[in-house]
Amino acid sequence: MNLDGVSKHLLICNGKTCTKNGAEEVTETIRGELKNLELQKEIHTTKTLCNGQCKYGPIVVLYPQGTWYREMNKEKSEELVQQLKEEGSVYLGSELYYHDGKTFKNHEG
Repeated sequence: MNLDGVSKHLLICNGKTCTKNGAEEVTETIRGELKNLELQKEIHTTKTLCNGQCKYGPIVVLYPQGTWYREMNKEKSEELVQQLKEEGSVYLGSELYYHDGKTFKNHEG
C-alpha cells in the first residue's frame, strides 16, 4: 500500500463492543463518504480491534491530529468526512481525547 499523498488517517474501532454498538455501519458510512467525495487518496482508513474505550464506542481516531471521537453513528460519520473535506479540522461535540502536541488530554477535563 502506498500512502504518498495521504494527509489523514482514520482508525475505526471494530472491537467486540464497538461492533455491537454499530461500528460496521460507521465503517461503511465513512468509507462510502470518502469514495463519494473522492477523498480516498487523501484520507486512509483502518479497521482496528479494541482501542480500550469500550463504554464510549464506536470510537474513531483521527490522525495525525490525535482526536478520539466517541459514540459515533451514521450521522456523525457523515459529518466527520464532510468537515474533513471542507475545513480539515473537525468538531462533532463527541470528542473524547485530543492531543495537545505532547500528550493526550481528556476533552472534558
